[in-house]
Amino acid sequence: MLSLPTTAVTTAAAARLTHRALRQTFASSSQHYTRLAASRRAFHASSRKMTVHNIESVDAWKTALKQNKIVMLDCFATWCGPCKAIAPLLAKHSNEEQFKDVFFAKIDVDDLPDLAQELGIRAMPTFKIFVDGEQADELVGANPGALLNLLTKAVEPTAAA
Repeated sequence: MLSLPTTAVTTAAAARLTHRALRQTFASSSQHYTRLAASRRAFHASSRKMTVHNIESVDAWKTALKQNKIVMLDCFATWCGPCKAIAPLLAKHSNEEQFKDVFFAKIDVDDLPDLAQELGIRAMPTFKIFVDGEQADELVGANPGALLNLLTKAVEPTAAA
């Protein structure tokens, strides 16, 4: 019969006990952190998720213009680097509470060349603000600060009313 030295048996038993203790400790601490996080979770009413709407036809543009008091139009091209760079900022602004009354739209000038010509687009990106169906302001170029100013100026008259 093969017998193991006492220290080998003791070491193996200690390793099993240590492993079991670690599993139990991890399981209980994991449950504790889960309960703790759940007890401290802040519940709040979720705001409506706004987006930048992709306008794909002249009719869709005219409908958007008629149905919304304030429209922010982003005229872009898929190959335009500055357009790609500022697009996430425009999407962020579309979700901000202060711009909740603004309808954010975008057109690809290569897909809608007739509309781009009608709107007088000469460079990309071009941002246009329309109030009650009429053009109120314009920004040419990807300038984050000027874009924020353009949006803020568009909503200020409606906030005072």
